[in-house]
Amino acid sequence: MLERRHHQDPDQHPPLAFPGLRSPVHRLGEGEGFDFSRRVAVMAIVNRTPDSFYDDGATFALESAVDAVLAAERAGADIVDIGGQPFAPGEELSEQDEISRVVPVIRAVRERTSIPISAETYRARVAEACLEAGAGIINDTSGLRDEDLARVVAGSGAQLIITHSVAAPRAELARPHYDDVVGEVRSFLQARAERAIELGVGEDQLIVDPGHDLNKNTLHTLALTRHFDEISSLGFPSLAAVSNKDFIGESLDRPKRERVAGSLAAAVACILLGARIVRMHNVPEAVDATRMTEAILGLRAPAYTRHNV
Repeated sequence: MLERRHHQDPDQHPPLAFPGLRSPVHRLGEGEGFDFSRRVAVMAIVNRTPDSFYDDGATFALESAVDAVLAAERAGADIVDIGGQPFAPGEELSEQDEISRVVPVIRAVRERTSIPISAETYRARVAEACLEAGAGIINDTSGLRDEDLARVVAGSGAQLIITHSVAAPRAELARPHYDDVVGEVRSFLQARAERAIELGVGEDQLIVDPGHDLNKNTLHTLALTRHFDEISSLGFPSLAAVSNKDFIGESLDRPKRERVAGSLAAAVACILLGARIVRMHNVPEAVDATRMTEAILGLRAPAYTRHNV
């Protein structure tokens, strides 16, 4: 949990720290390191798929995907996550088809901006192609099912996001059961992170994600959100991918297009419990919510101070 202090002036007091990060500074791309002990990153989502969960293929066209990345950067995103196939159950793309969807976007974006790029894939060959094209982060939603992916990342110096999920990629898991969802997810992430380190990935290359809604029902995901500090206590920067997910829709009885407020509430709750990255669709709103939370925690000074000064 956070150390609680009353700060009157961020310039006169050190910011609140989230203790236990094994390596606070991570290189997310070609720029300077990102200090997760002092900042929270907003990760924008751009899916080059015709059947994406939230936007129903709005960024499937190459230029639409590139434009979405540039718009997210203008809105203040720190990272953009680009994916070529959904997590949801369905037919898997071939490796070459996945590469042909994602790599052209990465190349086109890298020609125009230096924003850190995350490529969502669970395949080592796809990850290698994405890194060669200019990605600096691999977002593996399979929980390191393909251990060669860790070897690819280890040799590149890029970041690796290890996400909790238990079913095979794109396979359905009906009625998932956990005796202790928080403890089991934490143990899974700890074991997979330790395995990645054995395979050569550095502690300053690892990020963990409990996988909100991935092979979990709403009650499972609410428990993970409520106890997110158990995930952040692993000592790696932790990612909360909560945006517009079904646990929000079911909690509030809201369709996908009416879950923004619930998504922001979930993201802020996770930040307060130690999340260092929030993966969000609605970037301007997410950036404001995140920056405001940083200001409240003493991690960020106000943009200006005129009121009663």
